[in-house]
Amino acid sequence: MKKQLFSSGAMWEDIVGYSRAVKTGNVIEVSGTTAVKNNEIVGKGDYYKQSKHILEIIEAVLIEAGATMANVVRTRIYVCDISKWQEVGKAHGEVFKKIKPAATMVEVSRLVDPDLLVEIEATAVITG
Repeated sequence: MKKQLFSSGAMWEDIVGYSRAVKTGNVIEVSGTTAVKNNEIVGKGDYYKQSKHILEIIEAVLIEAGATMANVVRTRIYVCDISKWQEVGKAHGEVFKKIKPAATMVEVSRLVDPDLLVEIEATAVITG
């Protein structure tokens, strides 16, 4: 089975040695994604804005890999303050309200930068 790698150009991809997404057969695994654009954090201090931006990044790589958000079957959401779950959940719900993938949201002590508040992973399956 052929493996395809997709990069977003994030500075950490080469340093850490990972891809934004990996497609094997009809499955696409999207790495943990944070709200970074051009090496700048988007939505500092705002869980909702960071979540929205992350979901836009995920959607872009899925499209590049031949899928859409409708193909997402699983998300994993890591937040630095679980009391902000509603802000993150609102952004997630705006995208996935009708798709309803399996989802997990957990609190973590911190992410790689203190201004990063949310990280989201996704798994998509292309069917049909």
